[in-house]
Amino acid sequence: MPNNKFKIANQIPDLLDPDKIKANLKTNRIGGKILVYDSTSSTNDIAAEYARNRQNDGLVVFAEEQTAGRGRTGNKWLSGRADSILCSIVLIENKLSDELLSLTCAVAVAETIGTTGGCRAKIKWPNDIMLNGKKVAGILLESRSLPIADCGEAVPALRPVGILPTETNKGKMPSPRRKSKIYIAGIGINCHQKKESFPDELQQIATSIDAESHSISDRVLLAKRLLSSVDQWLQAAANNSEKVIDRWRELSIQLSHRLTLIFNGAKFTGHCIGIDPEKGLILKLDTGGIRMFDAVHTSVAKSSA
Repeated sequence: MPNNKFKIANQIPDLLDPDKIKANLKTNRIGGKILVYDSTSSTNDIAAEYARNRQNDGLVVFAEEQTAGRGRTGNKWLSGRADSILCSIVLIENKLSDELLSLTCAVAVAETIGTTGGCRAKIKWPNDIMLNGKKVAGILLESRSLPIADCGEAVPALRPVGILPTETNKGKMPSPRRKSKIYIAGIGINCHQKKESFPDELQQIATSIDAESHSISDRVLLAKRLLSSVDQWLQAAANNSEKVIDRWRELSIQLSHRLTLIFNGAKFTGHCIGIDPEKGLILKLDTGGIRMFDAVHTSVAKSSA
């Protein structure tokens, strides 16, 4: 459903407006094309449809509300209407490894939030951003193998807001096309939630920018900062991956801490001694030896000093 900004502007002071987000946005790759939906099932799914055209690299899909938002390992992403930044970024031309891309997105989101209420946004590997020990943002990086239209192919690069490509172009996809691996970076940042906005089981582990800053954030400005940050850190990663790794180390809440990880159903416990941009988190195991764990197959069970 397209964003009816005239109907709901009075109810939402920081309504996400593509023109306002793009105004004075100085990016090289991210945000050249921006879509805003009033409500949709999942911005990642919409972004994946637009990823079928190479011209849409860097396109961003925002939504005021998601009815089927998701996180890692099948978890649901819960957010009230107009409470958050909910967006997905199309990355077609990607030369970074999966692990480095994941780290880059985490650094970019943490830098977007910055220092709030005296607390610095930190990274909890693999995809959580924390404020004052609570989760304030999450990242879902998905990859898909899709037939991609070349830039010169006569396929609409951008369809009207609210109309999915599968509805307008069904059965008309040029064939054959070479399949390419594309990435969708889904990002959710809690902005306006109060403590009681979260379910009882999440109130002690989740937070929002407003709750920590004791003020009201501007989601349009935050969206602009996010796109600028992702753009800058993707470029930094392409030019010098060590810059991303160094910043990740500075922002990590797990480095030098004892962790228990679940990898393919098995538990591993040890001290986190670093990160590898190709192979993932590095653990010095209690049982002896050093092992690396990739983000795709690993989750964090618990951590301690």
